[in-house]
Amino acid sequence: MERRIVTVNMEIRQDADEGAVITGYAARYNALSDDLGGFREIIRPGFFEGVLSDDVRALFNHDSNYVLGRTEAGTLELSDDVEGLTVAIRPPDTQWARDLITSMRRGDVNQMSFGFSVRTDAWKTIDGEARRELIKAERLYDVSVVTFPAYPQTSAEARAKAEALTSIVNPAEPDGQAADDSADSPPAATAQARHAARRRHIEILKRR
Repeated sequence: MERRIVTVNMEIRQDADEGAVITGYAARYNALSDDLGGFREIIRPGFFEGVLSDDVRALFNHDSNYVLGRTEAGTLELSDDVEGLTVAIRPPDTQWARDLITSMRRGDVNQMSFGFSVRTDAWKTIDGEARRELIKAERLYDVSVVTFPAYPQTSAEARAKAEALTSIVNPAEPDGQAADDSADSPPAATAQARHAARRRHIEILKRR
């Protein structure tokens, strides 16, 4: 499972029958992320199609002891629009939930995190940087209101792909040594050394 953090403008509206309702975007489409540990990524529109019917929980700080809502109970509603994934959470009438609503209204808590797994993604390099496009989700586990956003969790597979891409674009030189670009090293020899190093990295990746 992977997690991402989103700073959002969450709205607290008052429902006459059910009390406070937390609304906002848990994820935004077409927004380039910060560095996720060797790569950056972008969520494409439609990523959450097919997983909105999953049994998803809304939590506080990813703690399953503090459930704010659940799709199967009708206390968490998820929807997908052109901008991203929206949530409507109807928290329980408990002391801890009331305290959280107060903190959110003050602006002390204004971030969300969502846990998911990926069915389809695509990788590319732009200016030597690995980029990942999230195309289809496999599952959506939870959306959480968070006090302190932890560093985003990425899968080991995603990190390995990012490292492989950047290795091909920026390969190490033979024996870990940088190519000699001084006047004593002919340009053709330098280019041949770099080309040979690149071919070795590609062959290694093919064997994995």
